[in-house]
Amino acid sequence: MPELRQNFFTKEWVIIATERAKRPEELATHRHLQDVPAFVENCAFCPGNENRTPPEVLRYPENSGPSWSVRVIPNKFAALSSEVQLTRSLTHLRRRVEGFGYHEVVIDTPDHSACMAILPDAHVAKILNAYKERYHTLSSDHRITHVTIFKNHGADAGASLQHPHSQIIATPVIPSQVRHRLHEALRHYDDCGECMFCHMVEREIEDQTRLVLKSELFAAMEVFASATPFATHIFPLRHMATFGEITAAEITDLARVLRTLLAKFYVGLENPDLNFTIRSGPSDYVGARHFHWYVSIIPRLTRVAGFELGSGMFINTVLPEAAAEFLRAVSVERAAGATG
Repeated sequence: MPELRQNFFTKEWVIIATERAKRPEELATHRHLQDVPAFVENCAFCPGNENRTPPEVLRYPENSGPSWSVRVIPNKFAALSSEVQLTRSLTHLRRRVEGFGYHEVVIDTPDHSACMAILPDAHVAKILNAYKERYHTLSSDHRITHVTIFKNHGADAGASLQHPHSQIIATPVIPSQVRHRLHEALRHYDDCGECMFCHMVEREIEDQTRLVLKSELFAAMEVFASATPFATHIFPLRHMATFGEITAAEITDLARVLRTLLAKFYVGLENPDLNFTIRSGPSDYVGARHFHWYVSIIPRLTRVAGFELGSGMFINTVLPEAAAEFLRAVSVERAAGATG
């Protein structure tokens, strides 16, 4: 029988369509495999073409000359501009803010062919370190209230360039989706005196049915009311409200968990297009007891249709419990190069 499940964090409802449920393996992309070269001459992100991008704001390793492993640059086609004067206005109920903000690109690797799923764990840790460093730098601008870190992998996920990269957008407003989660988390804390995320993670680890993998410091799981197939979250086991609070040891552990999970998608679902984002509280939430940051990974395996657009309610045709069981069984040995 079909059922409706409520998202514990947002209170949004999801339809789990068991009558037309699909086996997880049926959602594998089965796309024609392309032989992607490690270097593309006309790619601005490939090594040797650094002069084709805006001047970098961060490089690992620092002062490495022409050699680098991770670069961060301003987005050449930025959605927001740091050169704009931040002004706000309200005229006849029409509120507007000038397009101030920061939009940066993290070039994950010099290798044009190496998506994050097949990078060494140590290299993924370098990318996460770059995220953290830019999170702190951008948050230090008093005009910025929120920093969003995200990756679009594949055309269906919004990636316009093939070379592996991530993006960071810092805004002078808190997005409504983030604000809604902050509000629900605070309401739960007021009602129950506990972090709703910590509570949920503890119960899911005890239950095991939606748990995909657990390390010393992180747990990856399918959410009880996943809106889309294989929507997976990675939670730090230590309570932290902001991504900026992550330690060096936690970055190392998260790199291993994130890369392993992406490798399971890469092998089990045949490298699907996907998005991931770090859902963090604003930097001034450091020490807040009610919110808890996490990584959200959404494979693009289905399309949003009229019902979703008209109601805001999603239909998921894969049981979260079945998705977790499938991912647990996927061996990542075939994700070449994904160790070390």
